[in-house]
Amino acid sequence: MKDTNKSILHKDGISYVLPFILITSCFALWGFANDITNPMVKAFSKIFRMSTTDGTLVMVAFYGGYFAMAFPAAIFIRKYSYKAGILLGLALYTIGALSFLPAKMTGEYYPFLLAYFILTCGLSFLETSANPYILSMGSEETATRRLNLAQSFNPMGALLGMFVAKNFILARLNPLDTASRHELNDAEFQVIKEADLSTLIAPYLSIGLVILLMFLLIYFSKMPKNGDQSHSINFIPTIKRIFSIHNYREGIIAQFFYVGAQIMCWTFIIQYGTRLFMEQGMDEKSAEILSQEYNIVAMVIFCISRFICTFILRYLNAGKLLMILAIAGGFLCVGTIVFHDIWGLYCLVAISACMSLMFPTIYGIALKGWETTPSSVLPD
Repeated sequence: MKDTNKSILHKDGISYVLPFILITSCFALWGFANDITNPMVKAFSKIFRMSTTDGTLVMVAFYGGYFAMAFPAAIFIRKYSYKAGILLGLALYTIGALSFLPAKMTGEYYPFLLAYFILTCGLSFLETSANPYILSMGSEETATRRLNLAQSFNPMGALLGMFVAKNFILARLNPLDTASRHELNDAEFQVIKEADLSTLIAPYLSIGLVILLMFLLIYFSKMPKNGDQSHSINFIPTIKRIFSIHNYREGIIAQFFYVGAQIMCWTFIIQYGTRLFMEQGMDEKSAEILSQEYNIVAMVIFCISRFICTFILRYLNAGKLLMILAIAGGFLCVGTIVFHDIWGLYCLVAISACMSLMFPTIYGIALKGWETTPSSVLPD
């Protein structure tokens, strides 16, 4: 095992163990942010007596930050360094999370959207910097295994985010639904809104302090430098050059379809299960709760499978394992469509095992031989 670790986290006599641990921690931190935020559409809709459509602006602001900062982040880390990109990402993450306090003090909805946007601008810098940074922390031959190992901690953060959202936010909100809140007078509504907002912001303020600590740890730690750091950016020639590479073009296409499949599978586990359990005679609320448990099981399977796949990659070529899991995932997808009973739900949940390898492996294969700029073009 000792030799294996050296092959993954050592290069030219240099150990990357500490930098790897610090940057891998960031994978869990942005996984937490993603999955604590998903249920907030429903929470904000109820707290502010809004429609679900208005509540979905949370996700617009959230993913808007990713979209807005992907290319600027790539240019920034090429001009400065991976470490600078990580630090700026953590700084924006901290500012966004701590901005929930002044947003709560305004008592308005839109300041929260600004806080989410700032937070995810930070996540965009983190992801654009951290993925290729991990690839560079060792030999090129073990880069895909290294990224799979680091990415294994992302769903662990996601599971923690789900747990906190469910048990420390949603479970503690006032049980009155949106319709009942519309019947309250202004004074009664304001009291409930203030209490619910205090509940909602507490986890964000806590994670903001954790991120600040991580910022200080990385700032004062000696980290490896970019191999191709350059202060001159030839944007158009660089884009033309990277899109001329066969593996890279195919990687973008594969990553596009993978991200779509992941979002659809995880989005519809709850809806699929709720419909199935209601057909079996269960009431809607109980069906939703049980379906949420299946959603958590899917994430646990995803997390465990990443570690298993990282181990298997010691013995099997990354491309071959990716092909095997893609075929298996295709059959499970067919099973989800064909079966209209519990077996269909089992198939939908099991797809998570097949998806576990895909993002880091597609990423690693597509960027083989590269270190920075192309990473921002691949879908997150």
